[in-house]
Amino acid sequence: RKSVIQLDLANTKKALIVPAFETLRYRLSFPKSKAELLSMLDMGTLFTFRYHVWTKGHAPTNFAKWRTATTPYRVEWEADFEPYVVVRRDCPEYDRRFVGFGWNKVAHIMELDAQEYEFTVLPNAYMIHMPHAPSFDITKFRSNKQYRICLKTLKEEFQQDMSRHYGFAALKYLTAENN
Repeated sequence: RKSVIQLDLANTKKALIVPAFETLRYRLSFPKSKAELLSMLDMGTLFTFRYHVWTKGHAPTNFAKWRTATTPYRVEWEADFEPYVVVRRDCPEYDRRFVGFGWNKVAHIMELDAQEYEFTVLPNAYMIHMPHAPSFDITKFRSNKQYRICLKTLKEEFQQDMSRHYGFAALKYLTAENN
């Protein structure tokens, strides 16, 4: 809460990144401090979020820097970046094409970047994802080729819309997909 005020979130285009971690355990004693969280990371009780299945989603957060950070730091958008963020109420909404599983956060972060939001990692904030049964939507994504084809079509449509709306500045979103 202090960061929201200190970083003047109400009057600036900032997306405050809350670094995400996860546990594979169904029961966890939530760390009460960053030091305790770091100890749990070192012991293998916690991991950076989705590091074994989707590293690209949170890699730009720069967890190595976060370990020792005492002040907020800026990071740049990269392809497939999908951090958890705190933003002003008047920020762009999630694109309604992406319901269910796939590309909702990626598209939102891309839109924030296109609108020149600054991505700022909070050095003393964190969240922990707990294990749970797969959602109906991710199960559908994994098992249904048609679902994946539809998602690919929606992604392409979204990227074309970004190009039309933001012009040359949106070119990086198209080229990032190909790298």
